[in-house]
Amino acid sequence: MSTARIEIPKKLIPVFQGKADVRGAFGGRGSGKTRSFAKMAAVRGYQYGMQGVSGIILCARQFMNSLADSSLEECKRAIEEEPFLKAYYEIGDTYIRSRDRRITFAFAGLDRNIASIKSKGRLLLCWVDEAEPVTDEAWITLIPTLREEGGDWNAELWVTWNPKRKKAPVESRFRFSTDALTKVVELNWRDNPKFPAKLERDRQRDLAERPEQYEHIWDGGYVTALEGAYYASHLLKAKEEGRIGFFPADPLMTIRLVCDIGGTGAKADAFTIWAMQFIGREIRVVNYYESVGQPIDAHIAWCRGHGYEPDRAQFWLPHDGATQDKVYDVSYESALKAAGYTVTVIPNQGKGAAMARIERARELFPQIRFHAETTESGRAALGWYHEKRDLDRDIGLGPEHDWASHGADSFGLGCVIWTEPVTSAPLNYPRLNNA
Repeated sequence: MSTARIEIPKKLIPVFQGKADVRGAFGGRGSGKTRSFAKMAAVRGYQYGMQGVSGIILCARQFMNSLADSSLEECKRAIEEEPFLKAYYEIGDTYIRSRDRRITFAFAGLDRNIASIKSKGRLLLCWVDEAEPVTDEAWITLIPTLREEGGDWNAELWVTWNPKRKKAPVESRFRFSTDALTKVVELNWRDNPKFPAKLERDRQRDLAERPEQYEHIWDGGYVTALEGAYYASHLLKAKEEGRIGFFPADPLMTIRLVCDIGGTGAKADAFTIWAMQFIGREIRVVNYYESVGQPIDAHIAWCRGHGYEPDRAQFWLPHDGATQDKVYDVSYESALKAAGYTVTVIPNQGKGAAMARIERARELFPQIRFHAETTESGRAALGWYHEKRDLDRDIGLGPEHDWASHGADSFGLGCVIWTEPVTSAPLNYPRLNNA
């Protein structure tokens, strides 16, 4: 009996070993995950056929208007790479099936054809590629259809995706699952022993020319920046230089709580706080807070809960901190002073204030360090904060006002209030004449 050798990235070997209900991989471009899963789907079909098991290998995506949008071509190329698979399967323009007619590949879009999956027949395996946009409703419908089992096998769900949103259903269902029968790994370009030279050139170009998108495209990171993002390259450099890491608050230094004012009510802007310390020339960013629609008492409670008491922390507010809240008829300045805090209100910087904060933050970025664990959501806002553009005229219209702008504004304000430390001049005592 001859034995076939299948080459796949080393990190995928444990994914395909042993019993499982779910097998998957997530990561960036060039990892080889799609080709590997296409090949292993064909191998699994071959194994079923050799065991006398008949059924369907379903290849699904969330969006599939035609076979051109499916995994058909990827499966064809994967089969053609292996002589024993090429001998076992019959490949046509629109189909793949085993020559013994036991195994048939089917292709479906989950956005339109999810209900029809129930009538596909005996599903042995369902591989969902490009699974990031798959809705929770689709998973709820799809998963119960995989109920076939034999003496030593059961129908399995395979999932591959490029991360985009941390809250996508595929993330919570599979990436962070603790179920022993869910075997999922991260796979990136470094893990692909056959990473093509052409893709390496593309990767280097993106690193140099599109740093704000690089981590998402190549390292499987969530989308945290758009084209034209103000701070994306600075955050990438900070990460490379080790300035995003373990930088907790110095217990002997003042905490500066720098805010962007929101409001109360469901449709209010977010209230944000960056907790910063100025330690010599270093700006240490130790925490980030964001809340929508909550009263000032909630913000104060968060500060006290993190040890930011009035004897240790001071508030810095934008100019509207001195105006009254529309609901509670009290200004943020007066409410915080009543709670015992020292409060400084920064005067209105006038027209162009937003860009002035951006330029000041960019100037100071090399001396900024972030405590990684507590500033993640704030750094996501900084990475997303971008220029609004008139695409017809190809001109910039200033910062986009969206979910990220509130955190970015308070961060910029924190940079505006930083001043160069004063260095004492040497004391020039008169020389004593010992004569």
